[in-house]
Amino acid sequence: MDTSACNSSDDSPTSFYLMGIPSLPKSLFLPVFFIFLILYLLVITGNSLILVAVVIDSNLHKPMYFFLTNLAVLDILFTTTTIPRMLSLFLLGDRILSFPARFLQMYFFHGFYCSEAFILVVMAYDHYEAICHPLHYSVRMTPQVNARLAAGAWLAALLLPIPAVVQSSQMAFGTLVQVFHCFCDHLAVVQASCSDPTFQTFLGFCCAMAVSFMPLFLVVLSYSHILVSILKISSKEGQEKAFSTCTSHLLVVGTYYTSIAVAYVAYRADLPVDFHIIGNVVCAILTPVVNPLIYTLRNKDVKAAITKFIIPWKRRL
Repeated sequence: MDTSACNSSDDSPTSFYLMGIPSLPKSLFLPVFFIFLILYLLVITGNSLILVAVVIDSNLHKPMYFFLTNLAVLDILFTTTTIPRMLSLFLLGDRILSFPARFLQMYFFHGFYCSEAFILVVMAYDHYEAICHPLHYSVRMTPQVNARLAAGAWLAALLLPIPAVVQSSQMAFGTLVQVFHCFCDHLAVVQASCSDPTFQTFLGFCCAMAVSFMPLFLVVLSYSHILVSILKISSKEGQEKAFSTCTSHLLVVGTYYTSIAVAYVAYRADLPVDFHIIGNVVCAILTPVVNPLIYTLRNKDVKAAITKFIIPWKRRL
């Protein structure tokens, strides 16, 4: 496919052509479509069940589950920025994105991804207060404080990608730009530009490191204090009960940073472009799919609330 030269007329609108997974045979497009569709339905269904369970069950009206609803909403929004576009690509061959649509998708993809890291930090802080300061927990983690923490996490994450998105929108592009990806990831679009990508690549890398390492440091710091407090508990039963409240969150954190590691290795390793794309797609899908499974299988309160909701619904059918 031909791409217009970089010195094309400024009056010509720029469009972005998503290459998908370049070496994937067309015969596999339909199976890949169904795989992504199933994963998307799992994300929507699993996270919607968590939202409904927390809303209808008064036993779950606690700070920990308030932050869990934020995580569930975030996972739905995050996957909705990318998977519908991939479904359209593999089923209908819809590969063209307009200039505004491309940057809007880029902004929301990176903004929601940053939000997940910050929400995980807030959840770690909630566990820290619950275990390290149990007598002051209800005073410190009031609904107003919880709302401010969640709002701060969302706001900071949605502001962070703006410089990279704005800067990349000012780069030179031809009238039809080939983007080697299934959606408009920042690095893939920068590499498709006619401008020198060095600064933009560095800026994107700095943002990625800020989102990856700073939240991870705060999570590790919280859990180091939590571990010290748990070890001070005299009874083994008390230690196990305290630690069990953290296991679901630790698994989610582990999944999130595993997906980041997969994407990072796929980009940095000397591998074909298909592996770069697949690594980033795994990064975009893995955590939202796994999160509801972890919380419904590992958390007894959420599991009980979902069961309580589903059984009457089945009877009505």
